[in-house]
Amino acid sequence: MPSDAELNALTKRILSAAFEVHTQLGPGLLESTYEACFAYELSKRGLLFRVQVALPVVYDGRKLLDVGYRIDVLVEEQIVVELKAIDAIAPVHKAQLLSYLRHSGKRVGLLINFNVERLKDGIVRRINGYEAKDEHRAHGVFTEEHRED
Repeated sequence: MPSDAELNALTKRILSAAFEVHTQLGPGLLESTYEACFAYELSKRGLLFRVQVALPVVYDGRKLLDVGYRIDVLVEEQIVVELKAIDAIAPVHKAQLLSYLRHSGKRVGLLINFNVERLKDGIVRRINGYEAKDEHRAHGVFTEEHRED
């Protein structure tokens, strides 16, 4: 399992890719466009990733493989990235990210909404079982004191 420092460093590289995409494209395009350009930027940075990763759900002790859930981008098999191109991030989008973290067993997730004037206003970072006090500080270090109850 990677350390907090390693996950933070990886998060910064991922966000660097997102910022580059937003700088070049700006807001107002389709999510699929941002996903393709984001994947290109990740590959330029030498990061391993998979897109549209099937997410099985375990229910009543059984793994349900084809229920339609997909992680937009899974980076280095460690960080779940959900991409959006919407007017505003709603609580349901944050809940979706947390659910994906729980069902995938991953610790760190990023929700990135490209349909904003300043990308830093469209970034939410979640830790499975933890939450940042300030969502806009998406690449800070998170410790036990930030535990969600």
